[in-house]
Amino acid sequence: MKISVHAVGRMKAGPERELADRYFERFAKSGPAVGLEFAGITEIAEGRSQSAVERQRDEGSRLQAQLQPGTALILLDERGKSLSSQDLANRIGQLRDGGRKALVLAIGGADGHDPPLRDQADLVLSFGALTWPHQLVRVMLGEQLYRVATILSGHPYHRA
Repeated sequence: MKISVHAVGRMKAGPERELADRYFERFAKSGPAVGLEFAGITEIAEGRSQSAVERQRDEGSRLQAQLQPGTALILLDERGKSLSSQDLANRIGQLRDGGRKALVLAIGGADGHDPPLRDQADLVLSFGALTWPHQLVRVMLGEQLYRVATILSGHPYHRA
């Protein structure tokens, strides 16, 4: 299953980007052994509309335009479900084993995701009730994808 990340906003050079890149590289190396191929990160500019609803709609339509039929969608959203790393690994493993060919994990803009997009997502995932800066969410997502690959392979990186 090809896994890609869709992110609203650009990650600038610096320590956060280096750390995110390190985890995505680890995932890219460890994922193929368990049937997960890292297809990269797509960044889009934040919406320029005046209202939050219009920005959400604009950003959501740009994500929607990139989704191929049958692609699984996981949105990162503070209103989503908080899962353990093991549960996330199980969910991604079920999507893979269920024949899904692609998965997009989407990091929304400052206003969050468009409600119709949330309704169509396979999972709306939260990294907790706290609000996280975009750069740190990208680091945490990279680390969790690497952790998912290690959990699915039985590697001792994850010690639950």
